[in-house]
Amino acid sequence: MRFNIFPVTFSAVERSLLLIVLLCFSCQPKHDVPRTIELHNNWQFKKTTDTLWQSATVPGNIFSDLLEHQLIEDPFVGDNEKKVQWVSDTDWEYKTTFSVDEKTLEKKHLELSFEGLDTYAFVYLNDSLILKTSNAFRSFDVNVKPILKAKNELRILFESTSKQEAVEKEKLDYELPEGERIFTRKAQFQYGWDWGPKLNISGIWRPIKLVAWNDFKIENSNIKHFELNDSISKLVAELEYDSNLNKDIVYEVFVNDSLYRGIKFNPSNYNPGIPFEIKNPKLWWPHNLGEPYLYDIKIVVKDGEKILDSMSTKYGIRDIELVTEKDSIGESFYFKVNGQPVYAKGANYIPQNSLQNKVTDRHYKKLLNDVVDANMNMLRVWGGGIYENNIFYNLCDEKGILVWQDFMFACAMYPGDDDFLENIKQEAVGNLKRLRNHASIALWCGNNENSEGWHRWGWQAGRSEAEKEEIWNNYLKVFDSILPEAVSTYSTTDYWESSPKYGRGNPKYKYEGDAHDWWIWHDAYPFEHLKENVPRFMSEYGFQSLPTYETIRYINQNDSIEISSEGFKNHQKHSRGFQLIDAYMKRDFPVPDNAEDYVYTSQLLQAYGITKGIEAQRRAKPYNMGTLYWQLNDCWPSVSWSSIDYYGNWKALHYKAKRSFENVLISSKIENDTLKTWIINDELNKVSGRIYMKLMDFKGNIIWENTQTRIVDANVSQLIIAQNLEAINFKKDSAVLVYTFKDKTSFFFFVKPKDLQLNQADINTEILKVEDGFTIELSSETFQKDICLFTKKKGRFSDNFFNMLPNKTYTIHFKTKADKLEDLDLKSFNSFIR
Repeated sequence: MRFNIFPVTFSAVERSLLLIVLLCFSCQPKHDVPRTIELHNNWQFKKTTDTLWQSATVPGNIFSDLLEHQLIEDPFVGDNEKKVQWVSDTDWEYKTTFSVDEKTLEKKHLELSFEGLDTYAFVYLNDSLILKTSNAFRSFDVNVKPILKAKNELRILFESTSKQEAVEKEKLDYELPEGERIFTRKAQFQYGWDWGPKLNISGIWRPIKLVAWNDFKIENSNIKHFELNDSISKLVAELEYDSNLNKDIVYEVFVNDSLYRGIKFNPSNYNPGIPFEIKNPKLWWPHNLGEPYLYDIKIVVKDGEKILDSMSTKYGIRDIELVTEKDSIGESFYFKVNGQPVYAKGANYIPQNSLQNKVTDRHYKKLLNDVVDANMNMLRVWGGGIYENNIFYNLCDEKGILVWQDFMFACAMYPGDDDFLENIKQEAVGNLKRLRNHASIALWCGNNENSEGWHRWGWQAGRSEAEKEEIWNNYLKVFDSILPEAVSTYSTTDYWESSPKYGRGNPKYKYEGDAHDWWIWHDAYPFEHLKENVPRFMSEYGFQSLPTYETIRYINQNDSIEISSEGFKNHQKHSRGFQLIDAYMKRDFPVPDNAEDYVYTSQLLQAYGITKGIEAQRRAKPYNMGTLYWQLNDCWPSVSWSSIDYYGNWKALHYKAKRSFENVLISSKIENDTLKTWIINDELNKVSGRIYMKLMDFKGNIIWENTQTRIVDANVSQLIIAQNLEAINFKKDSAVLVYTFKDKTSFFFFVKPKDLQLNQADINTEILKVEDGFTIELSSETFQKDICLFTKKKGRFSDNFFNMLPNKTYTIHFKTKADKLEDLDLKSFNSFIR
């Protein structure tokens, strides 16, 4: 190729501009930052005893790969779960080949980073064994500089967990509760739970990366504030790093892209933290109390003008404190954020899919949007699942959702040998370092129900005193020593040993710490129990319902609604689940005689019971300062305690919890023929306005009414009226009390749903197509209770399971991509009353 070169003449202005451009390019800093290569391509898998390799997806797992090749039936359909148990008892092998260019090979340091191998893995690089793992919750970095070549083979053998569990079990002369899962550090729910399948995963569940670098690499950062007031926040940025430099380099901190300061240091003998300040700081708040503001913090390490490495993070400035103080009743349990007591409203969160690789960023965003939309401000990440992916915590930071984070121990006692304890310690340290900069994390909790199980579930029966002492001492080593010491060392967040503090068999469960009240459901106590037995903080309670019609159709692979098939029964994992739903329904609701109506009523039943608890606990504020029901979501299509089913559909509970979680709530109860009404105000400011109370029959005729102007203090539950019902002549089964305050309407009924004497009347429906879906206008000449709209079209109703006042038009928006809504249907509870 030939280039013809011609002389060019520049004007003075053009020469100046050219000089500026050249100077700018010459001043650009050079880079010698670590290079990261993700090794996600060209993977294959097979049984270790086979010769035929099949293509694999990484990150992923063995079940997903077998499904992709149609080598197993979908375990989420019918009772296919039973047919795939052989997969977990099999050893599997994965391999890939990858090339490394000469420039990368010349780097001084070459490391393979394994962010998640599940679980007993033997890793070979070019036929050299480089790593053995025994913890799915840990990441591992391996120096491969001596054996990495231009072309490489990476091979990973996954051994069935049952093999190592049998070896560990033989080391003990007694059995630990609960089963073999306790020996393996992986997601405990994979062994089966009363809401999830038994799908014990093997595979590469998080990324594998090749990291190449020369002189300096940031391993981890820690940003913390040590002084905070309205005018200033004083912080320090700390780094953990690998380095082979023995000279002064520069360490710079940027806040919202503005350089705050830099400092010189010699990484071989000095690791400074950089103190910096933010004037007039904007604080991070839970979304229902303020803005969850996040600063952009960037740290850059340079050698002269050459950038060696950098890291960026979103950081929220806030103080969060768990307050447990003795008082005249027992001991408090509540969270203070930025000096303000915060009432926690939310649910318990489990993994979103038994096959974690199926959970996309879209799933995380949708679910956490649903949390905010339902006025929740806290999630408890339950201890039988996983330490979640970074996106989960990033979104909780961004959306202002507090996170109660369990360590991954649940409903069991664990071994206490040195290797196991060291494995746990490294698991804790790694996850604390990964998550400590997140503003959303409010608490680290040691375990779920281990202490309660030991003291109440019969686990001590038949054991010698020496055996009991050894098991309990091993418990203390983990939950009273290793974990709290790790939290204290690597985090500024509070630690709580076990949830709950006391089991429900101990009277103290109502007066101290957090509580799991399973008198409801497991012990079949009536829902009214929740109104009279309010603890300091309710961290678990719940009730099952059937899932939505979409989920039932998927389980059965049938367009009809069938809840008696063997396949559907396999998706009820509680041994008495159907029996308990039926018993409670007979107690409070009419029992429908067809499947479709039974599904609808089961969801109303769940919502009826749990919202009784939510409102009773909120009325008791500040004695009670939190309510987290079990559970938010599902990991597969199932009958469960969730308020959002596997396909992301809101059940009745989620819609009704949204109303019960409003920052300003009107709530009532009857005591000795006196109707007592509270306004609960979670705002940090007073609220005032006129409250309108109308007692009416179901045709809309006013029986009694009252209007008052009220000022309600900030952050309180305030009794506003006590009305003697004997002074009002009305039929309790034929009336509803309607409250309106601050443009919100709520309802109070005087009898159980099954005893209501509701009227029968048509519901007028008009559907209008709009840009992002449809608007649906509804009206009726009589009061209509618990209207449920449903369709096979994918989308979201702006409201559902709502009440309609007579002769009033209600407009519901259905957001969908569908062009038509010809199959829209609805149910009203009125039609069930005979």
